[in-house]
Amino acid sequence: MGPMSATPRPQPSRKVLLAAPRGYCAGVDRAVIAVEKALEQYGAPVYVRHEIVHNKYVVKTLEKKGAIFVEETAEVPEGNIVIFSAHGVAPVVHDEAERGKLATIDATCPLVTKVHKEAVRFAKEDYDILLIGHEGHEEVIGTSGEAPEHIQLVDGPKDVANVEVRDPDKVVWLSQTTLSVDETMETVDALQGRFPNLLSPPSDDICYATQNRQQAVKQMGAQADLVIVVGSRNSSNSKRLVEVALGAGASASYLVDYAEEIDESWLEGVATVGVTSGASVPEILVDGVLEWLAARGFEDVETVTAAEESIAFSLPKELRRDLRAEARSAVED
Repeated sequence: MGPMSATPRPQPSRKVLLAAPRGYCAGVDRAVIAVEKALEQYGAPVYVRHEIVHNKYVVKTLEKKGAIFVEETAEVPEGNIVIFSAHGVAPVVHDEAERGKLATIDATCPLVTKVHKEAVRFAKEDYDILLIGHEGHEEVIGTSGEAPEHIQLVDGPKDVANVEVRDPDKVVWLSQTTLSVDETMETVDALQGRFPNLLSPPSDDICYATQNRQQAVKQMGAQADLVIVVGSRNSSNSKRLVEVALGAGASASYLVDYAEEIDESWLEGVATVGVTSGASVPEILVDGVLEWLAARGFEDVETVTAAEESIAFSLPKELRRDLRAEARSAVED
């Protein structure tokens, strides 16, 4: 009788949980289309102040089509068109563009514009405005610029102790649109502990897309050994998805721009991989990750749906005018 053959241990079935919603939100979609349409309508070059959205692939793709990304408005030669990114800009930036004789297309997300308007309104009413957000983020710089003398930044719960206000009865909080919902509420609770009469914004500042994507990751993270978030390092909402995944119980979570950045070692001992993407990520990059995982035995894909999204925003009104002619006449004047 030959040696007994060892029965192979059954492999745990490998599967992918794919979050829905994920990827592009309405504000990003609108901003990216605005750049593409401007290039079609007016021809290259079209200048964009800061990255139109925080995604490497999107920026590179638009550069190939003729967009030129600049850090400051002053870098744009007069008589040209400049597009403001989805994150919004302070009023001084509009003034700079006018002084530089530039035609502008404002691709600020309407949900960011809403926060700007709240800031203006509460500043007019002489409130101290506590803006919850991340220091140095473009959206925070833009919102703060609406009322710099009234706004102070609160960068998470640990920052609450540093807040000083003129009148504790005239304080309101606003927030960046792409924060962690849970951490923001923790910050608000801590602020309310110090200022019981703290006013809240008329409607939630954290946008629907941020909340929905975090909700989907919460559901998924509880069941996944590993969560891969597709997104860029400078994308606030993408980084928050990694934090939410870990908070929901995933053993590990990583942020990658492309499938090639995934490390094979992350899959050791992993049966279930969660996949999602930040609000500025095109679906082609998620497809690349799914193909990479399928090639390594993770072919079974199940969608985890937290919400249905049907929001769309109309394009910036400036795309309905002849901006090249306007820019030329500004220079001639």
